[in-house]
Order: sequence, then C-alpha cells, then structure tokens
Amino acid sequence: MGPARKAVALIGTIALLAALSHVFESGLGDFQINPYYARIINLIGINITLAVSLNLINGLAGQFSIGHAGFMAVGGYTATYVTVYFGASIAGWVGGTLNGGAGAFVAMTVSLAAGASAAALAGLLVGVPSLRLKGDYLAIVTLGFGEIIRVIILNIPSVGGATGFTDAIPITTFFWIFGVAAATIAIVRNIARSTFGRALSAIRGDEIAAEAMGIRTTRYKVMAFVVSSALAGVAGGLSGQLFANPLNPQNLNFVKSIEVVVMIVLGGIGSITGAVIGAATLTVLPEALRGFDQQFPGLRMVLYALLLILFMIFRPQGLFGRKEFGWTWLRLPGRTKIPVALSDVADARQHTGRRPVDRRSTLGGSDTDE
Repeated sequence: MGPARKAVALIGTIALLAALSHVFESGLGDFQINPYYARIINLIGINITLAVSLNLINGLAGQFSIGHAGFMAVGGYTATYVTVYFGASIAGWVGGTLNGGAGAFVAMTVSLAAGASAAALAGLLVGVPSLRLKGDYLAIVTLGFGEIIRVIILNIPSVGGATGFTDAIPITTFFWIFGVAAATIAIVRNIARSTFGRALSAIRGDEIAAEAMGIRTTRYKVMAFVVSSALAGVAGGLSGQLFANPLNPQNLNFVKSIEVVVMIVLGGIGSITGAVIGAATLTVLPEALRGFDQQFPGLRMVLYALLLILFMIFRPQGLFGRKEFGWTWLRLPGRTKIPVALSDVADARQHTGRRPVDRRSTLGGSDTDE
C-alpha cells in the first residue's frame, strides 16, 4: 500500500470513528444506545488494547509476563492525575474546556501521552533487570511488580488511596477508545512484520540460537517490553477517565493481569486477531451469563470457569492459533504464499500445510556441489 492509499485509509478511519462516536454518544434520531451496552462496548475496546499489547510480549517475543495490570495502573493513574489537576489549564491552551471540543481533545492527548510515558519508564525499569530471566522466574518478577504498584497506590491520598480515584473527570469517548485500539493493532502488526518483529520471533523460537546468530536478545526483549507497557498505560488512562469506571487498586491486582493473559490464550498466543476476539469474548461472556445469578446466585462464574476449562481442553491452541484473519483465507487451495520470513518450519506448515521448499536446488545446487 502506497503513501497516498495509507493517507486515505487513515482519514477514512478517523472519519468513521468520529461518526460512530457521535452516534454512540448522542444517538441518531430516536435511536439511543442503552448505557449498559455502551459500557460493555467501551470495555471491549479497552480490553482489546490490553490484550494486543500483551500479545507483543507473551505471543511475539515468547516471554511470560503477568504484570500487565501494574503498567495499566501506572499509566491510568498518571493520565487521570494530569487531567484532574492540570486538565483545565491544558484545555485553556486552545481556549476550550474539559466539557468537549478542542479543549477536551488536547487535555486527553496530553494525559494519555503522560500515562504512556510513565508506563514505558516503569517497563524500562522492570525490564532491564528482569528480562535476563526466563519463564517462571520472569512471571514471578512481573507479578511482584504489579503488586508493588498496587500497594504504593493504596498509600497515596492524592489519587484516592484505597477508595479509588473518584475525582476523575470522564472525558474518555468511543472515538478515543477504539481509535487507540486500532492504533495498537496497527503498531503491533507493523512490529511483527518488521526486522524487529523477526528478531522477536527468532527469540521466541530459540533464544540461545538467536543470540548465537548475533541478535541482542535482552535489548530486543526490553524494547518490546517498553512498547507493550506504554500501550497498557494508555489503556489505563482510557479506563480511568471513563464515565462510572473510576480507577481502584482492588480492580488492578494480579487477577486483572491473569484475565488479560487468558484473553490472548483463548484467542491464540501470537495472533493479533485472536487477541481481539479473545478480549471481546471474555468481556461479553460474564455479562451474557449474568441472568443465571438471578435464580442461582454464584452460578454465573461457575459456568464462566467451566466454559473456559472446556474450551482449553478441546481447543488448547486457542481460536486462531498463530493465524491472522485476512483476505488470504479466500485464496484457492494451492495458491497460498509462504511469508517472506518465518521463524521456523512449524510456522510454514501452519500457513500452508506443507514443508517449505528448499530453493537451493533451483539455484544450481547447494554449497557442497562444487
């Protein structure tokens, strides 16, 4: 896709989001969206950002982090703090207010940038010493970080402490939530297709072999960790400034981190499409089962857990595995092209069902033929 087509696609996406946001917030004629459904849709968008950003670490890089809620908390509290204490003056830069228009747009931009920066810094501070570890050890470090952040927030009165940041100003809109979700998908997708992404895929496949080939594994993992943390911080900023959804340390504990991990496992670790579907499914499913609580209190979460267990038994690779939704699915059998750079033979088989062809035989033989 050339620069002109990319620009047209970007403008079209922004225009579509603006139109949908207007309908979502103000309705269309007599049509009004139920506030309950509106809240669920907004949470779906926020969870998509969280799941896709975590997929960069747990899926593409092959690491195991369960501290995503900690980075969400850092970014969320930072962004909300900036809006509450400095939002009015920031909106005044363009002669506006926080009630809407250019003033709210500028304040939201600045607050989300502050949240992303704070979360990225936290990711850097955690990633540099901890990403030399692997597997369960890395998981324990990230889990500990999330709990440390939660305890620190509990003891800061200026952000509400244990009662939550109830002074938050609700300036998050549908446009911002799904605009950030779309941007997150685009960022992670482009990373996956870049040289950086191929290095992460090599690290996921065999870290020792990747390091032997000259890839600076710790550096690449830390970079991915910082990007993922920044995106989680933006999701936290959106959540903290969403109407009737104030930040609370009790909702940002390790259970939230596990919930995001389950989203990407459900959709397929390494699949961006799977992360999106997993986030939407796990946001809607508990609400869809809420009717059971009316007759059998507590049954809803039992059914929710049972459905997840059954799904993992019968579909352990997730909904999509490592596949992505795309127009290539519509191609005729036998015409599927192998991607330019695959991490291993298993990936090639997953795309085509066949082993990749050894091209050396078509180029005059191997090096040993001389």
